[in-house]
Amino acid sequence: MTDPAPLVATPDAPVPPGGGAEWFTGAGAARLRAALFAPSGPVRGTVVLSTGRTEPIEKYFEVIGELNGRGFVVLAQEWRGQGLSHRDLPDRLKGHAYGYETYLADFSALLATFESRLPKPWIAVGHSMGGCLTLLALAKGQAARFAGAVLCAPMLGLNTGGLPLVVGRLMAGVNGLIGRGNRYFMDNPGAPFDETFETNVLTHDPVRYRRARAQVMANHDLALGGPTWGWIDFAMRATSYLAKAGNLASVKIPVIIVSAAEDRLVTDDAQRVAATHLPDGRFVSVAGAYHEVLMETDDKRAQFWVEFDGLADRVAPPVAGKAKVTKPQVTKTKVVKPKVEAPVAAKAPAKPRAPRKTAPKA
Repeated sequence: MTDPAPLVATPDAPVPPGGGAEWFTGAGAARLRAALFAPSGPVRGTVVLSTGRTEPIEKYFEVIGELNGRGFVVLAQEWRGQGLSHRDLPDRLKGHAYGYETYLADFSALLATFESRLPKPWIAVGHSMGGCLTLLALAKGQAARFAGAVLCAPMLGLNTGGLPLVVGRLMAGVNGLIGRGNRYFMDNPGAPFDETFETNVLTHDPVRYRRARAQVMANHDLALGGPTWGWIDFAMRATSYLAKAGNLASVKIPVIIVSAAEDRLVTDDAQRVAATHLPDGRFVSVAGAYHEVLMETDDKRAQFWVEFDGLADRVAPPVAGKAKVTKPQVTKTKVVKPKVEAPVAAKAPAKPRAPRKTAPKA
């Protein structure tokens, strides 16, 4: 029996037809949210879609519709610590993490919960932090369950603003050891409600930017602020593991890394190197794109879809004719309509020394 979960709808981003959201249980009995949507026609397979840091499921309604239109069932998940999923700290705006093993356990629980409803073959799609964790899961034993993966601007190396990585790792580790892991790593993390399109480094597309912002304004529980030292420590450890060539040798499925050429949050150097370490890896750079390629202007997004379609045709050819295909069971979800709320103020953080001044949104 499924446990329905809400989805937030706005006038510019209605909930896609063909499914809904539900709760599942992650590591430590954490209540996590995922959404399953089935196409209206023949099914080619399943895409397991993992969002990036700060990103709720709702942000990917457009992408879910595009994948359904290509004949794929879509299982979209948001990681613990964001969206409506479980938050590890009482202050919901703090982006925190306790290492990467918990995330991997959550991912295993996700697949175990939905596996019987996910037609094969499976393709993994992950953005930024979601791309990092997807690749980590594949390297840690999940690759055999997937036919391929497309990672969009994956967080394989943080932009540290010139600070040597060894220093960043040391600072993150020390802050954790002295009990400051749950504190913001920046002096002034800012609030997610204060951002503007004119100063953003995520997308050149004003319509998609404002659509995503409207979703957060419709339900402030979707919002996430700056990262803590604990999150920085997790990111450093995860990217360090994936930087070692031998750790990717077992990922023998085709993996395409779609990089954003003007990314200011993660480094494309680490992505290029990872592609060479993967047995069947491919690196593609999207000229002129900011970090969120799938939220970019149509011409930049089109380059992602060229790569996805090429991989999909290779591992999950379109279903010929109108053969009858059994549809997966999906949950009818409760739709939460927009409501007007006053901005939520983040708690005043302590002032640890910061390695740089730009909060990652990986």
